[in-house]
Amino acid sequence: MTRAGGALWHNGLMQISRAPMTSFRLQPGVEIAGKYRVTGFLGAGWEGEVYLVREMFTGIDRTAKFFFPRRNPRDRALRECAQRLHALRSCPIIIQYHARETFNYLGQDVSILVSDFVDGELLSDFLRRQPGGRLSPFQGLHLLHALASGIGLIHAIGEYHGDLHPENVIIQRHGLGFDLKVLDIFHWPAPRRENIRYDVQCLIRILYDALGGQKRYAKQPPEIKSICRGLRKDLIFRKFRNARDIKSYLETMQWSSASR
Repeated sequence: MTRAGGALWHNGLMQISRAPMTSFRLQPGVEIAGKYRVTGFLGAGWEGEVYLVREMFTGIDRTAKFFFPRRNPRDRALRECAQRLHALRSCPIIIQYHARETFNYLGQDVSILVSDFVDGELLSDFLRRQPGGRLSPFQGLHLLHALASGIGLIHAIGEYHGDLHPENVIIQRHGLGFDLKVLDIFHWPAPRRENIRYDVQCLIRILYDALGGQKRYAKQPPEIKSICRGLRKDLIFRKFRNARDIKSYLETMQWSSASR
């Protein structure tokens, strides 16, 4: 055990106070449950932190979500998340659940949800690389179609995502269309119509922002405005009840040259 910068370190782990955990700060090389080795930090959220880990036996990269104990009483959050991922295993935009593990961190048992690792680029980073930081209307409609196709399969079984935004979408490949995955599905126990409507609202907002947001909206072609509807929720929900409605609309709409 060594001390550095006012913190204690032991076997690569930062020894912090006994206050409720808000960060794990796992260092590369830390071994998890005798099976995995941390190779990098991927992100953080309300429930915990996500790391890139490597299976020590196979060398396969995985994604591991470490749940803060106070956000996961009796493993309820992890269990519900794993069950939802399993129920949606046939949906191609969902990252598949792999295993549950436990890890002792500073004397507390921490639960870990291990999933497949998806190599790609966050939509937010992808958009920043585009000319002007935005997509053309033609590209934007293809992005929306890819998202609505995947989320539509979730809505078809009465489920929802609950937290769609550019930081939760991974672009794996793009060209005529987009291959993508979504991250961080919420797992409130009782899906309601409002949850699905919120997904619809978020899908339209992703399109709106991907095309340049408010600054560019006035110059968008009619096809785009017929979908975004000025971001007015009442008008959006009157036209689209779920993501399947968005997908169907895109596949039957009339395209003009101004949309390309």
